[in-house]
Amino acid sequence: MTKILAIETKLHLRDGWSLLFSLGLPLMLLLVIGNIPDLSKPDPNLGGQRFVDTQLPATMLLLGLATLAFNVLPGVLATYRKQGVLRRMSTTPVSPASMLAVQLIINLVVGIVLAAVLIAAARLALGSSVPAHLAFVPVFVLGTAALMAIGLVIAAVAPSGKAAPLIGTVVMFPMLFVAGMWIPREVMPPVLRTISDYSVAGPFVQALRDTWAGHAPQLPHLAVVTAGLVVFGALAVRLFRWE
Repeated sequence: MTKILAIETKLHLRDGWSLLFSLGLPLMLLLVIGNIPDLSKPDPNLGGQRFVDTQLPATMLLLGLATLAFNVLPGVLATYRKQGVLRRMSTTPVSPASMLAVQLIINLVVGIVLAAVLIAAARLALGSSVPAHLAFVPVFVLGTAALMAIGLVIAAVAPSGKAAPLIGTVVMFPMLFVAGMWIPREVMPPVLRTISDYSVAGPFVQALRDTWAGHAPQLPHLAVVTAGLVVFGALAVRLFRWE
């Protein structure tokens, strides 16, 4: 597994455009949206917090992670399948679980870099708070793994490398919507808020915001994200095919 991890890391680094997009898009939006004057004022709908304190950086972090999980990751695996790379791997001792774990680890590391860049940029450019609760780290790892598990399911069912990112995009935007990308969860209608609470992305971004603000994450949110990781992770292994 170590050898596969090293090889895949080199291949990912060569594909600089996808990594740059995953890192650059949320950073650009963070700085552009964050400089809208009204968003730097306390908002009663957010409990008196400013939009740039936790809402904006947390949702931009979710955007970057979702791009990795739903576009980059499925595209890589589906392309490997189309090119016969996975078929050749099937003749080696490599197991499907090992192959999926390697992809998850690589994208998790990229996600950590993304989080560090966004936290620093939000703090320096916008005066945003930094994550104030130690639970931010396990929440970040758990939620990122859950998103990646969904991406692995997309990779397993996508018919081609070109189709995988398209399917991922169809999945990504509704999840971003119910997670509060355009409408903060606090002002969502009750039905939409309920959908958000069970969407994996909604509880994940809320747990990020809670820990960012210095509060402990809520157990129901952690339970939904954990369930998503278990269910979609099992589906990914179950549906994975070499060719």
